Amino acid sequence: MTSMRDGCTPWPVEFVDRYRAAGHWRGATLDDLLRDWALQYGPRTALVHGATRVTYAHLNRRVDRMAAGFRLRGLRPGQRVVVQLPNVPEFVITVFALMRAGAVPVFCPMTHRASQVSHLVRVGQAVGYVGLPTHQGFDLTAMAAGIAAEGPFLRRVFTFEGPGGSSPYGGFTVDPAGCHYYPLGSLDSPPERPLAQSADRVAFFLVSGGAAAEPALVPRTHDDYAYQVRAAAELVSLTGNDVYLAALPAGTDFAFGCPGIVGTLSVGGTVVLARDPGAAACLPVVARERVTVTSLEPAAARLWLDSLPAVRADPGSLRLVQIGGGPVDRATAERVGPALGCRLQQVFGTAEGVLTLTRPTDPDETVLTTQGRPLSPDDEIRVVDPDGKDVPDGESGELLARGPRTLRGYYRAPERNARSFTPDGYFRTGALARRTADGCLVVTGRPEDHWSTL
Repeated sequence: MTSMRDGCTPWPVEFVDRYRAAGHWRGATLDDLLRDWALQYGPRTALVHGATRVTYAHLNRRVDRMAAGFRLRGLRPGQRVVVQLPNVPEFVITVFALMRAGAVPVFCPMTHRASQVSHLVRVGQAVGYVGLPTHQGFDLTAMAAGIAAEGPFLRRVFTFEGPGGSSPYGGFTVDPAGCHYYPLGSLDSPPERPLAQSADRVAFFLVSGGAAAEPALVPRTHDDYAYQVRAAAELVSLTGNDVYLAALPAGTDFAFGCPGIVGTLSVGGTVVLARDPGAAACLPVVARERVTVTSLEPAAARLWLDSLPAVRADPGSLRLVQIGGGPVDRATAERVGPALGCRLQQVFGTAEGVLTLTRPTDPDETVLTTQGRPLSPDDEIRVVDPDGKDVPDGESGELLARGPRTLRGYYRAPERNARSFTPDGYFRTGALARRTADGCLVVTGRPEDHWSTL
């Protein structure tokens, strides 16, 4: 078995050997890859948010100095930290800094509140929390303080105040429960000697389960995620000339790595971070920053298409729009090319690592009517009946998957794992799908909470 953190289900050794021999897993951690990208692309623009522009060299320096700041504040390798930040450069910096410090970020949706965040803290035994002071009128810092008072884990809260903002909690304070509070911006210390870390360890946790279910932690390793973003970037021919608009939340798998933020950074492109996926906010950004690739959910795509005449922004720089996170109707799919002047890519995926995509060279009918084929040649897909028997192509059944990016078990969730995985390691996606004669998948039904985890 490969070495993963306690509480995780590792891949069997024969699969580890297979994925390494195939060149999928290459032994580099994500934060080490960022160092390489900074050396290769140093003066290029890595991140854009409003008027803020961050070069690759500056991004890597900020990650170095924040990582040293986290360690100075007592974070130790292997400890978990919940990150609840919107689409701002600090999200990217914080995630890579935690990984560089040896800590493990837990990506938390901005919509999660006390009961869900408390569950993530408890299951992950998270010692830290990074978030805004408030969000849409809700006091996130008070929420974190309440969670710290309830249990023994959470002892460090780092608050991000935007330019000109200040937290009502001040800085460098300690509450009666012994929880320490720091401004995130104060984490600026001289870099330390890099930690020696293994790429088969957990890089970060995604959250699965949807709004109506108790969230589960999805462990993603450095090896499996580096492979995902590299393969996804190659599939869509991503280059340093591309500009990716992160319109969906940065902490979702879709926006972070399909190829998303990390895939764009891997080739020296530019990531534009948008806090609002709406057409009025995003279409002018597409025109101003010459965005070439973006990812949308079906509802946002329809709003973009409906709003084009009123917004009067030129989307002519776009070459690819990915649509996923839910079923897209054919009428909407047919509008994308003519209205936006670009290619559509349908995507089906889950935080657990299942990922299928149409190819840019696929026939129009395939792109309009299917969710494509698995990303990796070593992805194994089954469509089965209620008795677990494979059904013929063209017939609908439950989609099962295993492969070099698909987890073998949720973190510290034995009962859920017993329900969600077959004895031979296939993940039960809960999706109903059928396979076409040429190997493409058509997702015919899916519980809403699963769609939302892409």
